[in-house]
Amino acid sequence: MRFGLDVAQQRMTWDELVRRVQLAEELGFDGVWGFDHFQPMYGDGPGETFEGMTTLAALASLTERVRLGLLVTGATYRHPSVLAAQAITIDHASHGRLELSLGAAWYDKEHHELGIPFPPTGTRFDLLEDTLEIVTRLFTGEEVSYEGKVVSLRDARLRPVPVQQPRPPIWIGGTGPKRTLPIAARYADVWHAFGTPKTLHDAGQRLDELAMEAGRQPSDIVRAGSLSLEDLDKTRKHLAGWQEAGFGYLVCGWPDAGDRQVEAFVRDVLPELTTG
Repeated sequence: MRFGLDVAQQRMTWDELVRRVQLAEELGFDGVWGFDHFQPMYGDGPGETFEGMTTLAALASLTERVRLGLLVTGATYRHPSVLAAQAITIDHASHGRLELSLGAAWYDKEHHELGIPFPPTGTRFDLLEDTLEIVTRLFTGEEVSYEGKVVSLRDARLRPVPVQQPRPPIWIGGTGPKRTLPIAARYADVWHAFGTPKTLHDAGQRLDELAMEAGRQPSDIVRAGSLSLEDLDKTRKHLAGWQEAGFGYLVCGWPDAGDRQVEAFVRDVLPELTTG
């Protein structure tokens, strides 16, 4: 099982963000995760928030091993071709350590306040599908013409191709049965969802069925969940459940206790997973 650390990328200085990311790398986490928003989503006042994709580009030069991603990149925030070019750049800057996690976007408040169009749900999911088609095709380096529902391309090409071949891993998050799970079944290398192994059981089974209908094997899609580090006794119990349910990746939330709780998790809990 692999573990990532959500570094809670809001309401902190740049130096504090970098410190958390480098701590995660030093402790042996497989990945670090920020978020793709321009404003804090909780707390009072404007707070400090750094743009997601440029943050990953900067972190690529400040780390050596840990993989870098956002949970999740909203399809409404960037034109798909621009997102593809940014992703390729980050993949090269990090020497192949980008995880590309995509979603339809949901935080209407910042869209309205910052003047970013926020179309209806169905249109946002159409845009997500267009984005997935466009980025995966542009990643090939070949000429692409594509007639999408929201965005279309004409004789488009991006070079260089990504370091990771055929492309950086694509994550899709969510459990919506009508749009999210079918999209994950077609495109995802990793499916991430919030919940427990029990509450995600039916969605996972449906994802398996949809993957096979799309000509893929269920084993082609890694299951990823989220793990709280607030109470390490509970963390131990939950960790065993995730492992038994066959999840291959857990994103660990940054705890209120900070560094010492993260260090205790790595020191005291993870060895039990490997020796238990």
